[in-house]
Amino acid sequence: MKTDNEKYNEAVQPNTAFLNELKEKLPEFFTKDGSFDLDKFKRQLKNKNVNELSEGYQLNFIGKDYARRQAGEMPSTVIVPDEKQNQGEGKNSKNLFFTGDNLEVLRHLQTAYTNKVDVIYIDPPYNTGSDGFAYQDSFEYSDDKLKKMFGLNDDEVERLKSIQLKASHSAWLTFMYPRLVLAKRLLSNKGIIFISIDDNEQANLVEICNNIFSESNYIGCITRATGTTTGQDANKLGSSLDYVLCFSKSNKFKLGGLPLTDEDLKRFSETDSKGKYSVLQLRKTGNADRKEDRPKMFYPLIAPDNSEVYPFGPSGYLSRWRVAKKTYIQLLNEGMIVWKKNKNKNFKSGGYKSSRWVPYVKYYAEGRTKQASNLLDDFKIVPGNKKASLYLKKLFKNQVFTNPKPIELIKILVSISNISKDGLVLDFFAGSSTTADAVMQLNAEDGGHRRFIMVQLPEKTYETNEDGTPKLDKKGNYIPTKGGKGAYDAGFKSIDAISRKRIRLAAKKIKEDNELTFPKDFDGSFKHYRVVKPSKLTLENIDNFDPNNINLFTNMVEGFSSNSLNIPGNTSGEQTILTTWLAKDGYPFDAKVDEVKFDDYIAHKVEDDRLYLINEGWTSNETKKLLNQLGTHKLNVQSVVIFGYSFNIAELRELENGLKQLDSKVTLLKRY
Repeated sequence: MKTDNEKYNEAVQPNTAFLNELKEKLPEFFTKDGSFDLDKFKRQLKNKNVNELSEGYQLNFIGKDYARRQAGEMPSTVIVPDEKQNQGEGKNSKNLFFTGDNLEVLRHLQTAYTNKVDVIYIDPPYNTGSDGFAYQDSFEYSDDKLKKMFGLNDDEVERLKSIQLKASHSAWLTFMYPRLVLAKRLLSNKGIIFISIDDNEQANLVEICNNIFSESNYIGCITRATGTTTGQDANKLGSSLDYVLCFSKSNKFKLGGLPLTDEDLKRFSETDSKGKYSVLQLRKTGNADRKEDRPKMFYPLIAPDNSEVYPFGPSGYLSRWRVAKKTYIQLLNEGMIVWKKNKNKNFKSGGYKSSRWVPYVKYYAEGRTKQASNLLDDFKIVPGNKKASLYLKKLFKNQVFTNPKPIELIKILVSISNISKDGLVLDFFAGSSTTADAVMQLNAEDGGHRRFIMVQLPEKTYETNEDGTPKLDKKGNYIPTKGGKGAYDAGFKSIDAISRKRIRLAAKKIKEDNELTFPKDFDGSFKHYRVVKPSKLTLENIDNFDPNNINLFTNMVEGFSSNSLNIPGNTSGEQTILTTWLAKDGYPFDAKVDEVKFDDYIAHKVEDDRLYLINEGWTSNETKKLLNQLGTHKLNVQSVVIFGYSFNIAELRELENGLKQLDSKVTLLKRY
């Protein structure tokens, strides 16, 4: 039989993700059967006098419809908790680390974390031809299925399949598109996404982000000096720049500034009862700021000697003040105006005469920030990639990762995002976990409780064959990948292991560097989960399962244990299924789960809301006890969720009929 997610995915169309989002925001335009009422929508547009564009520009690429369809699919993987980590050092942590395909992880996060993430930073593959990117999807569907899904002919199917294992622009865009669609759903309405990229795909990335996030939510493109030159050959211009593309979720996002440095604070040389301040001349400067531009901003002020002062420019032209007269009076009453005497002679122009006195307005250091524009080109503020590599080498005492991003870059991006000190930051191309390091450093500096979610594919540091087995040299040793030798020699078999190790090493260093001011509730750990596909045997057992059988021949739960999935840990199949379902049902990964016993059978209850029955062994006796507890309100839940493979038809019908007879409505959810 097919799983619930497989059945759902079979019906997914390229516009499913879009229609689901539309249904969530505009349910009034959908009929009872879920169809979109286009005529009603058009009438509403006309009623609201919205202009309809007769033509427009958009980026098209091979695989676009396939990518759109992927954005609407349900996950085909399960979430396996790392019990050693999660019940050990990460037990009380609010941070999350996922090992697995980031597209699958983003699908799993859709319910629990929609509109919950404040900042997303990603550093995806740049598709330079030398960074190892190749589109990996194997297009498991038959040609006939692809034709039916997307309305393709034979030639178009071949073109779609041509991007497999390729590094073309179309392959890269097909790879990025569904990930960005799902990422947008996770962002809060005040959230922002930052994407590092170089000039190879920068223009294409802008276009798909305009399509996904809307051109109106484009914040800007920050140019960053990397300190290393690339692309130098006979036919190319060398570049030592890359870019950070910035898009917000909505117009509710407000860009913040950066904290002042010690050098900045030197400007605040004067002090009053409110603190350190500097002054800004009240006259608007610049040749464009003339009286005729803003005539209401030209008026006389009374100096300390009762003489009149007008806003004259340095060459005597008639300028204007920075504020209207009403605002000036308010500033004067608040003690914000400072008068200083100019050594120059009195000005006279256009029939107006002004004394030597010059008005200034105070501005204070406390609470002040500065704009981030152009600051990323300054190596004093954001060092280049070489310094970031040296930092990582010093942390690990080995060169285990190439081209990490500077921590200072991420700290600046999080700072200008204007998020609260307990905001949530996501990086689903975690690499060496620079983002996690930056978040922890910010928390140590200002006592914040920002949380992070890291996602990293378990890329091997050694070469593998097509079946996933290691490639061996003539002596029978593993062959390290290009760029992976340092990591492999240091004992790291995959990139995600480096990433997790960095978080631990960085937390230790932060504690040592901030020993006197180290916050007691500092979170320097994480909960760890592996997102993996069920084994071939488990999938075969699912295919062969008949829900109408009276007897069960296979323990399906065991197929989801870490042992059966061939991954590290001592996780039971029940823990895997429960974790996967909790995420599906919208519970956070630190949700409180209580055990409920019915004789020897253990069920799991979450927040007086749902009772999960996963293991085999449920009998008529357990059904009677459950109905009794529900009927007498000793147990209060809204629904009972069962793992269908653990129940034969008789047990299932008895439980289903019993719940229907209760006075209080309790829903039975059967999952396969």
